[in-house]
Amino acid sequence: MTEKYVPQEIEPKWQQAWADDGMYEATIDHDQPKHYALTMLPYPSGDLHIGHWYAMAPSDARARYMRMKGYNVLFPMGFDAFGLPAENAAIKRDIHPYTWTISNIENMREQLRSMGGMFDWDREAISCLPGYYRWDQWFFLKLYDMGLAYRKEAAVDFCPNCNTTLAREQVWGEDRHCERCGTPVVKKELTQWFWRITSYAEELLDFSNIDWPERVVTMQTNWIGRSEGADVTFRTEQGDPMEVFTTRPDTLWGATFMVLAPEHPLVDKVTTDEQRDAVAAYKLQASRQTEIERLSTEKEKTGVFTGAYAINPVNERRIPIWIADYVMMTYGTGAIMAVPAHDERDFQFAMKHGLPIIPVIDRPDGVGRSYVPEGTTGPGFAAALRDAGIPFEERDGALYVTLDEEKGEVDRYIELAEAHVRPGAWIEVVGARWAFIFDDEVMSLSSVEAEQEILEKIRSLEDGARSDPEANEKQTVMELLWEVPFYRDLLFHAEYGTMINSGPFTGTPGDVAVEKVIEWLEEQDLGEGDVNYRLRDWLISRQRYWGAPIPIVYCDECGTVPVPYEDLPVELPKDAQFLPTGESPLKHHEAFLHTTCPRCDAPATRETDTMDTFVDSSWYQYAYLSPYYKAGEPIDENSSPFNPEEAAYWAPVDVYTGGIEHATMHLIYTRFFTKAMRDMGLVDFDEPMLMLRNQGIILGEDGEKMSKSRGNVISPDELVAEYGADTVRGYLMFGWRWDQGGPWDPQGIQGVYRWLHRVWKLVLEPSGVDGDPTEEQIADLQRATHQTIGSVTDDMEAFSFNTSIARLMEFTNTLQKAGRTPVCGTGAWDEAIETLLLLLAPSCPYIAEELWERTGRPYSIHQQPWPEFDPDLAAEETITLVVQVNGKLRARLEVPADLSEARAKEAALADENVQRHIEGKDVKRLIYVPGRLVNVVVA
Repeated sequence: MTEKYVPQEIEPKWQQAWADDGMYEATIDHDQPKHYALTMLPYPSGDLHIGHWYAMAPSDARARYMRMKGYNVLFPMGFDAFGLPAENAAIKRDIHPYTWTISNIENMREQLRSMGGMFDWDREAISCLPGYYRWDQWFFLKLYDMGLAYRKEAAVDFCPNCNTTLAREQVWGEDRHCERCGTPVVKKELTQWFWRITSYAEELLDFSNIDWPERVVTMQTNWIGRSEGADVTFRTEQGDPMEVFTTRPDTLWGATFMVLAPEHPLVDKVTTDEQRDAVAAYKLQASRQTEIERLSTEKEKTGVFTGAYAINPVNERRIPIWIADYVMMTYGTGAIMAVPAHDERDFQFAMKHGLPIIPVIDRPDGVGRSYVPEGTTGPGFAAALRDAGIPFEERDGALYVTLDEEKGEVDRYIELAEAHVRPGAWIEVVGARWAFIFDDEVMSLSSVEAEQEILEKIRSLEDGARSDPEANEKQTVMELLWEVPFYRDLLFHAEYGTMINSGPFTGTPGDVAVEKVIEWLEEQDLGEGDVNYRLRDWLISRQRYWGAPIPIVYCDECGTVPVPYEDLPVELPKDAQFLPTGESPLKHHEAFLHTTCPRCDAPATRETDTMDTFVDSSWYQYAYLSPYYKAGEPIDENSSPFNPEEAAYWAPVDVYTGGIEHATMHLIYTRFFTKAMRDMGLVDFDEPMLMLRNQGIILGEDGEKMSKSRGNVISPDELVAEYGADTVRGYLMFGWRWDQGGPWDPQGIQGVYRWLHRVWKLVLEPSGVDGDPTEEQIADLQRATHQTIGSVTDDMEAFSFNTSIARLMEFTNTLQKAGRTPVCGTGAWDEAIETLLLLLAPSCPYIAEELWERTGRPYSIHQQPWPEFDPDLAAEETITLVVQVNGKLRARLEVPADLSEARAKEAALADENVQRHIEGKDVKRLIYVPGRLVNVVVA
């Protein structure tokens, strides 16, 4: 009787064996093709959760597969060890962040070993160690030397009670209060460090040399947000310039007001004394909102008039300057020209605040409408419209007229309306034309002045057929028109069309309008064509302790001075005292804060901000090549953060795996870093990772995201203790499409556990029967073996882990049946068992290694080549040929796989059921799809 499968005994044995012989240590070997496989490194929170396993175990299986395919594989692991949780732990538990972090790493390292990953632990990199973050600082200095690092003011969330800045996750609730003390949070301007990632914006839009998911490409493209347009300079009445970027310079003549972000530096200067209190209150209100809240399309459009005016440069018209929270300093220039007739957000704002809305772009669909209330016209108007072929509806005595400009209906309608409108009334046309028809004149909504004349005319109609007692309350024509629901979907449009009401450009076709206006702006020195990006420069400053110190000092004599390369690293003080408020202890640590100027030796102070933790993860794939490179040795500006020989062989990363949630942060930052490193001369390629694949998310049994508060968290440690790591790995690969994920199913993992028990018994206790196998039995087993090799190979190439496990389960069932026949014990059987173990090895490495050893095969299965697929042996002897008559299924025929086209057609026509459906009919043609189908087309 063979021993039972006990993973709790097998797995520690092989962990130790692989560690002792350095199984997964990756070294340069120019006789082998290299494969650098990388999965996103974890934050050392203390425990690996099932999400870590879901990302890493299948990624490990893919790396193992590539090794068996003959590649020299590097699959390293490390820890993204800086971050706010460690600092919070220091405050709450009175423990230093370093101590907390390293303790967590030791625990997680053991958890990762239990996973059975082929991680090369000799290349482990921990970002919070000085030997690592020295190179963060080196990169800062290089970017500073290249003009890509600079300092400017930027808004942060600030708690006035704790007197400290807050990270996004420290601001709680809809009222946005401090997590520690509950005080309402405000925005505060601080001088901070930025990296000029926008210098690479155009390059970052080029994905031609990488194989990344289309969804990630789309997300990054939208995040970068390339827009072509023009920079145009408006000026206040006092002459202060206000730069705006617009993608629609063809609408400049429709700019009827300007809006500044509340944080714009001109706001205080232009605000009049009468408006100062209102503006100050609004600025405070805006400072308490997030960008997401301010930019929400559902949010009511609020704002305050500054009391000041600007001059529209294209027509010299005076337009009011407002501030509004939907304009952001972090997008564009923090100032916009508002064209409410052709921008929905501006339209809503103008309607709310009674600002002029003047159409300057014709509707490309040519649709016009007119509402004619009862009593507005004299007798015969409806009959005249019918005679003219102008369509309308009559409801409750009113006419609802829809016009088509292309058919010439608008001009004809205006003539008829002018002839029939009663004194004291008016009729308007909106959409394709903006005309107000009175009994004595036709007025066009062509300018702000024309609008006021139209309103005054309407207000003067006392006791007329269409006098409007509310007209005196309306400040704009559009407010009047909005009262007619029939008009509402025509009052605004954002399409390109022929320019109207635009001075010398009136009549310019929409397809050339933007180009022509930009040319004119440049000729008049009023603006210039430009490309703008939604992408903002990377703000790397964090007002925190637990991060890489920024290597800058400030000297009263020399100003901002970079720390010399040879003085790196600037180390975090280990005796920092953490305040309950969360304020960075670096600000109060005398030994850290006070230093001497590297240039003049005068007293100076250090920068107390530390770097964004995304800095560490932007280049960690290079740190793995030679962790803590040149530790203890001096470095200079010509040094390299990694061993050039290692980089020349291993870089760039061939396959990168991780969550799509990093698409617009980490995955953009690491691309920027690599391009900057290329320009530093460190690498000779443009992209950090050639292939990217994203996994989905494992949810709780209830279908909700796992969280301790919901009580639906799955502990991988408990699962390993109960089932073994191979079962956990197998289920994580089998249970879902890897790129999608789904709810946890406790029954599913038990199914994988039972399957591995069957594999164990199948390999070690084959049934077998006496007698000689037939040639057909041997051929059937060989066919199943090689079909499985082909399918699993394709699945591993495609990261289709669930179908690869499913195929191995099917193959196991096939082998169990074959094991009860004389084929058991033959060469075909031995090949099949060996193939099963080899195909199983990447996914379930422990059981595969154990069974490999127990069947007398040489150590180690993980150093064996991947099975070779033989298409001849995999080929079916027969196929199912589908026969249709006029596209409808009429027969399924089992025929030889090598059947010729002529024979296939003969067999189709000879089938009895097919004969019944074509009897007496003329066969027009036979359509043959090789190996699959014959369609008989009859008259």
